[in-house]
Parts: sequence; structure tokens; C-alpha cells
Amino acid sequence: MSQTSSRIRTILPPSSRAALPAIGATVAGGVLTALASAPDKLGRLMRDRYPMVAVTGMTGVGKSQLVDRLTRRATDEALSEVGSAVMERRTRRGSKLHGFRFLVVPGDNAATRLGALDEVFHDEPVDGVIHVVANGYATPRRAAGTTGAATASREEQLAAELEDWTITSHRIASMAVRRYKPIWLVIAVTKTDLYPHDIEQVVRYYSPGSGSPFAAKIDALRALAGGAKLSIDVLAVSSQGGDRKAPISEKRASAMVDALADRLGRLSGHA
Repeated sequence: MSQTSSRIRTILPPSSRAALPAIGATVAGGVLTALASAPDKLGRLMRDRYPMVAVTGMTGVGKSQLVDRLTRRATDEALSEVGSAVMERRTRRGSKLHGFRFLVVPGDNAATRLGALDEVFHDEPVDGVIHVVANGYATPRRAAGTTGAATASREEQLAAELEDWTITSHRIASMAVRRYKPIWLVIAVTKTDLYPHDIEQVVRYYSPGSGSPFAAKIDALRALAGGAKLSIDVLAVSSQGGDRKAPISEKRASAMVDALADRLGRLSGHA
């Protein structure tokens, strides 16, 4: 033992000398506790600053293209033609160390889609949902393993869209009733360049209380989840813009995407 240590033990009264090991153990325990809780605190901080957002919708509605616009990423043209069979991940980095982590759920009815739905709504529930619809103008996709051009009428696509929303809305309701805090849902109405003069009417079709088949399922979702636990917005967006003579100009398309990003920020408490 060093002379300094001996002197300290001599100066301290016997009771204090006996307490030294206990104090050391308390300090060590506090350090270990802090280290153990650090990942949890870091995880909560990450979720606050970069919320997890599920992007859902049937195949061909333009989920990947929309998220590419939100994250300022170049769209993969090959992917936009055939769609993705696996969950895609994107990150939007904004100002003041805020942003979003997007999980794009495959739209094709495959085992990977069901697994992705379980992940975002049950295994690690997301903070919010963007459900993408296209007013019946989803790009027809061939079933896996088949060849030839895919065709589908707008009525068929609207029916498929409604069926897809039925599955997704049940997952959202199940997640909402388990959460201690409210969650939010944004219905993103895409491909507006195909019906530029009817956008307001189409947005109403997808809005709660409008009496449409889609709205009826939204109303049922609110009843299941509880109105206070689920906020719902409906916004028109366009992933593609053209020149000034195009139905939706690039400037207007960018403004729509910016409005969506701004709403996401407000819903997440970033604004």
C-alpha cells in the first residue's frame, strides 16, 4: 500500500474506513446502470428525432417513387417498372438533426409482404403511417412467374386498392389500441398528373366521413382504434412533374411533396 493511501486511512475515522468499499460499489453500480440504460436512451432520442414511418399501399401506386422524392433520392427506373418484393429502407435528413426513417412495405401479396407488415405494426411498431393510393391508376403488375403485359381496368384497381386498405387498416387498428400515445396516418393520393382537374374531388373520396367505400373503412378504423388515438390527414401528391405545359408542373409537384414533408414534421413534433 502507498504512503498516500495509508495516510488517508489513518486520517479517516474507523466508521468511514469501513464505508469505503460500499461507496466504491455504489459508484460502480451507478456507472454500470448508466451504461446499461444508454442504448435505451439513445434509442428513444433516435425515435424522437428520426421517427419510423411505414409506407404502405398496393403494388403499383408509387410508394418507392414518393419516398425517393421525400428523401431526395434518384428513383430506380427498373424498380418502378416491376416493384420490390422486399421491404425498402430510406432516410430523410432534415435541418436541426431531425428527419424520418421510412420503411416501404412491399405491395405484392407475398410472404415477404406479410412479414414486413408484422415488423412495422407488431414487432417494432412504427410512429406513423403513410398509406399511398392512386385513384384506381396504380400501374398493373404481372404476378410473379408470369410473362406478358399486365392489364387491369380502373374499376379492378379501385377494388384491389380497397381490399389492400382493408388488410392494412386492421393492422393499424391493432397497433393503435396497444400504444400508450396517439399515432398518425396520412393518406397520400398519388398520380395526380392523371386527373389534374379532379384532385379536390378525389381527395374527398379518400377523406373520413365522405360516404365513399374507402371512407367507410376509414370511419371503421377510427371506431376500432379510438378517435383520440389516431389522427388522419389526406394529402394529394405527385411524384412526377413536367414542364409548364404538363398537367402537373415540376414546381407544383415539388410543392406537394414539400407540403407532405411539412405535415409529417408537424405530426412528429419537429415544427
